[in-house]
Amino acid sequence: MRYYEIGQRIRHYRKACGLSQEALAEEVGISVTHMSHIETGNTKLSLPVLVSIAEALSVQTDALLYDTPRFSKTVASEHIQNLLDSCTTEQLYVIIDTLEALKVSLDKHVGD
Repeated sequence: MRYYEIGQRIRHYRKACGLSQEALAEEVGISVTHMSHIETGNTKLSLPVLVSIAEALSVQTDALLYDTPRFSKTVASEHIQNLLDSCTTEQLYVIIDTLEALKVSLDKHVGD
């Protein structure tokens, strides 16, 4: 296990969620020092802590464990739905237009 890399992915997702180490540590039920050591790879994290962190960050554990998350269509659909649920109607129109243009470009330039 590459604990430093796992820690850096946790840090990335934590910051993407706008959470401080203190807020994430509190939500997970561990000390701020322990959270800091996890993010720097200076300590190993237990499976229950890993799962709690993933739940707090709304990501799959694979996203924390692996450099390239192993996305299934179901996981991707759930993630996309969560993003869409937070959008205004105007934002949804822009997203739909963007996705349609992206799909045309992918079909044109990327094989099956």
